[in-house]
Amino acid sequence: MTSLAALWRRNLLPLTLGLADGIVNALTLASATVLHGRGLDAALALKVGAVALVTAVFTIFVAEYAALRADLTRAEKELSLTRSGRLAAGNLGRQVRREALVAAAVGCLVSFIGAFTPLAVGALTRPYGWSALVVSVAGLGGLGAGLARAVHGHTLRWVVSMTLMGILVALVGVELDIA
Repeated sequence: MTSLAALWRRNLLPLTLGLADGIVNALTLASATVLHGRGLDAALALKVGAVALVTAVFTIFVAEYAALRADLTRAEKELSLTRSGRLAAGNLGRQVRREALVAAAVGCLVSFIGAFTPLAVGALTRPYGWSALVVSVAGLGGLGAGLARAVHGHTLRWVVSMTLMGILVALVGVELDIA
């Protein structure tokens, strides 16, 4: 396994969560702006990207840290340790924190990219701002294809499901009319 493939497998959860979170943030927060003709600009793309980054760093750190700590708890039970928390108190506990921080850093970076990129495309193609929605929904479809390959799933099902969910989120974003 190449180092890039190993990195992908090790960070599948934060990469997936971060990218999906960023794209969903873009769809939710900017769909109404796009469809009501208020226009996208770089400032909105940066704001939505910043929102995605902040929410992702917190969410992904908590999720990854909780999952890793749960693994330590299961290991303690398997090893029949008499007191709980012993594995987390030592080097393994520090390693869990580091891994959760790395996952959060990876996740928040791709979340920013997932939110900023489609909105920047929409801002650059100003008369065709709806292209931001197309790029967002296509991005979710592409993520579905990548996930299908990573988990040996049915590619068409993943792509269609993720694309339909993107369209649904865009419709919710239009209804909410936040930005």
